[in-house]
Amino acid sequence: MTAAPLVALVGNPNAGKSALFNALTGARQKVGNYPGVTVERRSGKLMLADGGAAELVDLPGAYSLDPASPDERVTRDVILGRQSGERAPDALVIVLDASNLDNHLGFALELVALDKPVVVALNMVDLAARDGLVLDPAALARELGVPVVETVAVRKRGLDALRDALVPLLGKAAGSAALPPARPNDDDITARQRRARAIARRAILSETPTRRLTHMLDAVALHPIWGTVLLLGILFVMFQAVFTWAKGPADLLDAGFGALNAAIGAALPAGFVRGLLTEGIIAGVGAVIVFLPQILILFLFILLLEASGYMVRAAFLMDRVMAMAGLSGRAFIPLLSSFACAVPGIMATRTIEDEKDRLTTILIAPLMTCSARLPVYTIVIGALIPNRDVAPFIGLQGLVLFALYVFGIVGAFLAALVLRRTVTQGASSGFMMEMPKYQLPRLRDVALGLWSRTYNFLRRAGTIILASTVALWLLLSYPTPPAGSSVSPIDYSIAGRIANGLAVVTKPIGFDRDIALALIPAMAAREIAVAALGTVYAIDGTDDARGQAAITRALQQRWSLPTALAFLMWFVFAPQCISTIAVTRRETNSWGWPAFMVGYLFALAYAAAGATFWAAMALGL
Repeated sequence: MTAAPLVALVGNPNAGKSALFNALTGARQKVGNYPGVTVERRSGKLMLADGGAAELVDLPGAYSLDPASPDERVTRDVILGRQSGERAPDALVIVLDASNLDNHLGFALELVALDKPVVVALNMVDLAARDGLVLDPAALARELGVPVVETVAVRKRGLDALRDALVPLLGKAAGSAALPPARPNDDDITARQRRARAIARRAILSETPTRRLTHMLDAVALHPIWGTVLLLGILFVMFQAVFTWAKGPADLLDAGFGALNAAIGAALPAGFVRGLLTEGIIAGVGAVIVFLPQILILFLFILLLEASGYMVRAAFLMDRVMAMAGLSGRAFIPLLSSFACAVPGIMATRTIEDEKDRLTTILIAPLMTCSARLPVYTIVIGALIPNRDVAPFIGLQGLVLFALYVFGIVGAFLAALVLRRTVTQGASSGFMMEMPKYQLPRLRDVALGLWSRTYNFLRRAGTIILASTVALWLLLSYPTPPAGSSVSPIDYSIAGRIANGLAVVTKPIGFDRDIALALIPAMAAREIAVAALGTVYAIDGTDDARGQAAITRALQQRWSLPTALAFLMWFVFAPQCISTIAVTRRETNSWGWPAFMVGYLFALAYAAAGATFWAAMALGL
């Protein structure tokens, strides 16, 4: 007995495939799983216009034949006849969302190139028309070279025309010799997307001004040259704003902590409690909280980029650049998320299906300079880099901060290049993603996002940073030198002795005891380096003032410019905090990869800091 022909329903997610499947098969459905995987298989009986029947299978939504998930892998394998226990389909019904044609046509072009019998279901045309978009199905059919049928699945419109279009395709497939082996399309993804947008424009009879504006914006945002200039410009403005916009609020916070410190100093007698509060908690934790405005400005930009729809476009734009390092553009969003914090950046790699792509992204994510480094950068830059404009509206301090972030990005790129050719060797997957609509960010959503970041930062300051600072203050304060001793309290303390030992290793790269002291607790959290410096200089200094101003004066008096530059370069490459290492352990299910990550990052940090220090010395800086 001859089996009924098999028709596969395929398309991007959210194209209306399931609604069309239900409309075509009604109650004649079966549900199970594909052999060897947990992906659901839905099939049903499709009655054709000539009275015959076919089996219709609803394949999982996919963006490309280059799979990025188990669902997409099943879709590819079924279409290409590779799926165990499943015969190759005799024809394909490609479902397109009429209101999102330019995005969905990329996959359709890849499927049409397989030379299988194909009919396109241009679905949800009613919603497209409601939004002012009118399409020409005949023009689309000419461009694709396959039949195109307008459908509204939820209203069961166009179903008879679709059944009519399938009859000659299935008859041709049944009466012809065996088709040549199905082959994936090797066209360049970017070129295919460009062609998809061109076809969509030719198929559009009329559209709203909003859609035309979207196309105009994408012509710039996705352009390989102008789009890159735009992305770098946005990042540059972001880092300029970190210095200029935050100065007033940061100064107010610093003045408030200074007044609190003075009040406590006047109210309490000298001793353990006053020292703990003024030299430990306020001088340390307060020095970190002062940078809250700068961190919120950084998060504000990231939230606006995500909410506006630009973030995905930036990832798509960077796909070709990422490919040079052996990664797909899919890695860009986790890496960009690492600007805020490496932990969510590493967790975001779960969207990357390719194991080698994901592992490489995890290993290089700590190189993307995160918000925890921001207090370290800004306190050193603010103290030792002149606050002057190098051009109208371009400050030197913001330019240096931008350069540090660029160093991190370039470092991540080069590290990926090496890793993909050595320990994580393998082919990179392609990158396809649906472009969201441009939209104005909702003020409420942005405010909630900033509040969440503020709460998390203050909670971090009140737990990890507070505990580390108190512990450091105790280790710096005890034991105390005997009366008349010429040894400084810092050198005599437990922490001072540890730091003096470590300073032997760090001296060749320009780091003294105080910097060595700051590096140790910074492994708990990057910001603690600032808290540690504030505590050290509060105990060791003669200045009664506390806070950012006191740290700035101490840096100006004790650090040379080569030392400051080397310190900054250390933090560009040094391993992230313990939480990042713990998340890396969880995401890789191994201690080997976190150990490897920490080892190569420490080596990079030491080499970069040393090269910077000696180069600056040679230049007489």
